[in-house]
Parts: sequence; structure tokens; C-alpha cells
Amino acid sequence: MIKLFFIGDIIGRPGRQAVASLLPSLQREHAFDLVIANGENAAGGFGLTPKIADELFGLGIDVITSGNHIWDQKEIEPYLRQNNRLLRPANYPVEDLGEGAIVVELERRPQIKVGVINLAGRVFLGPADCPFRSGRDLVARLKTETPIVVVDFHAEASSEKTALGMYLDGQVSLFVGTHTHVQTADERILPKGTAYITDVGMVGGRNSVIGMKPDRVIEKFINGKPQRYEVEKKAPWLSAVIAEIDEESGQALSLQRLQIPA
Repeated sequence: MIKLFFIGDIIGRPGRQAVASLLPSLQREHAFDLVIANGENAAGGFGLTPKIADELFGLGIDVITSGNHIWDQKEIEPYLRQNNRLLRPANYPVEDLGEGAIVVELERRPQIKVGVINLAGRVFLGPADCPFRSGRDLVARLKTETPIVVVDFHAEASSEKTALGMYLDGQVSLFVGTHTHVQTADERILPKGTAYITDVGMVGGRNSVIGMKPDRVIEKFINGKPQRYEVEKKAPWLSAVIAEIDEESGQALSLQRLQIPA
């Protein structure tokens, strides 16, 4: 059995500080074999910089996934070409900017490999190739190397997330949704053995609007005028899931969601 830890969308400096304060003790308690986090909001809530990516890797995160904000900080583009442990959605229609999937060897158990796939949804989001077809093909490719595959589906609509999760049931070990920043209470093992949750949640200010200070978001809803959003710094919490996976079959044994004040 191996233990995977997936951390929800990290929002700005408060999110990074929450990970820095909580991950070491969680690692000591649970002895995770692999830590994955969605980092696409880690730079002031919008995108990711090389410096911040290095900071997150330095905290003990093994693979960083992303989503629709991956292009917000232009300096990340050369970094994507250089570090294949930072993923961008595999179904984005680009070919020369990084990778959307990776197979990694576990540091403490190098005989075991884990595949990680990053996909983006199409409902209410920007252009992307079909995540169902892209996901199916990538899973088939990675499973030639390992039975253990994790999917981060960065998508808005819960129906699209649930549909893709069920489409890949039995083919992947862990399927997590990200992007909406609100943790869902539907974690479960699907009928064919895939651990599933619609959204892992976020690492950021609890009393916020998906990580941002409420006043400006409320103002935009009221008058429709563009606002410069600010990351909420107070009362951060960490949302994540722990999945136990059988290393031979790749089937999930358990899935636990966490929400911990920092």
C-alpha cells in the first residue's frame, strides 16, 4: 500500500505559508509516499513564478499541477520547459510549453512509480481539447509504466468532473477535481476502484470568496465594474485528501479529506 497526499489550490502567500507550517507535521504523522499540489494560484492568486515553484518544491511537494491561470505569469513559460514536475493541463492546445503528464519514481520506494495527469475542463472555461479523449489516451500511455495513476481535473462544472471521474473509474487510482476552491463532501471509492472527490478545496483564507478578500468581489457582483482582487490573508486553512492505493492493482483502498486551520 502507498499513501498519496493531494493538496488543493494554493492561494498566494497565505496559502504557501499554511503549507509550510502544516506539511512537515502531516508528513511525520502519515509518511506520505508522494505529495501533489495544485499551485496555479500561488503567485498572488493568479499564476505561478519560477521562484514560487521552487519554494513549493522545497516544502516537500513532489509534483505541482495547474490550470487556467498557468499562463498568467509569463516568466513561468521557460520553467515549464525545464521542470517536468510542474504540469500544465495536457489537453491545452499547445505543444511546446511543458508537459501535462509525468511518471515519477517514489523517492523512498524507487521500485514503485506513479503517473500524474493534469487536465482542464471545457464547461465555463477557455479553449481546451476534449478531456475525455485526452484523458483516456494519456491513462492508457501511463499504464504501460505503472498501474497507479492520479488525475487532477481542473474544471468548473461539477457535472463535467463527475462524468469524467466515472468515465475513468477503474482506470485511475485517484481522481480529484480542483479550481472551484470549495471542498466537496462527496469523497468515495467509485464502483470499479477509483478514489474520487469533485473538488479538493483550497489552501487560503477561510473567510474569503474562494481565497480573495470579500469586499471587492461583492462590489463587482453589485455594480459589475472590474475590481482588482486581493488575496485574503487572515485565518488560512489547508484542504487536502489522503488516498491509500494498492501498489499492485492500482485500486484505491481509502480516501480521506482534510480541512486543517493553519
